[in-house]
Amino acid sequence: MRRFTSLQQWPCRMVLASALAGSSAALAQGAHVHGLVRLDVAVDVKTLTVKLQAPLDSLLGFEHRPRTPAQKTAAGAVLERINDVSALVRPEAAAMCMASQTNVESETLQSSKPAGGKEAAHAELEATYQFTCAQPDKLTFIEFGFFDAFKRIQRIDVQVVGGKGQFKQTLKRPDKTLKLRR
Repeated sequence: MRRFTSLQQWPCRMVLASALAGSSAALAQGAHVHGLVRLDVAVDVKTLTVKLQAPLDSLLGFEHRPRTPAQKTAAGAVLERINDVSALVRPEAAAMCMASQTNVESETLQSSKPAGGKEAAHAELEATYQFTCAQPDKLTFIEFGFFDAFKRIQRIDVQVVGGKGQFKQTLKRPDKTLKLRR
C-alpha cells in the first residue's frame, strides 16, 4: 500500500515541479505590471513552498540598480523585509509549519554590474520560502504580510498546487488571507 501512495503522489510532485520551474519563464514572458506580484504556493506532503515573483517597482519604487545613498538604503531595507519570512508568510498555526529555507534573488539588487554590461528596463525579484509542516492536514489558510510590508503592492495573484488539486485566487487590499480548502 505504501508503494501505491507514493505513486499517487507522483503526479502532484510533477505538477508542482513544473509549476515552480516554469513560473520564472512565465513571468518573464507575461505582462510586467507594477503593483502586482505573483505567488506560487505548493503543498506536497509536509512541505509548503511559497514562491514570490515581483517587479522591483512594486517593492521598491524603482527598477534600476540603486545609485544614490537613499536608493541604496531603500534597497537594503527591501532585502531585509523580503527575508523576514515570519512577517510575510504566516501558515495557519494549527499546521505547525516551521520555516526551513529562504532564498532571495534579484540580479539588480544583489550584483554590482549588470550581466552583459547593460541594465534591463524591467527588473524582478524572486523569493522562495519553504516550510516543513508537522500537521499539514490542518493547513487551511495562509496569511500574507506583503501588503503591510510593501505599500506599492495592490494585488497578489496566487496559483496553488496541492493534494486537492490546483486553483487560482487573487488577493486585493485589505484581503491578505489565502484559503486552501476548496
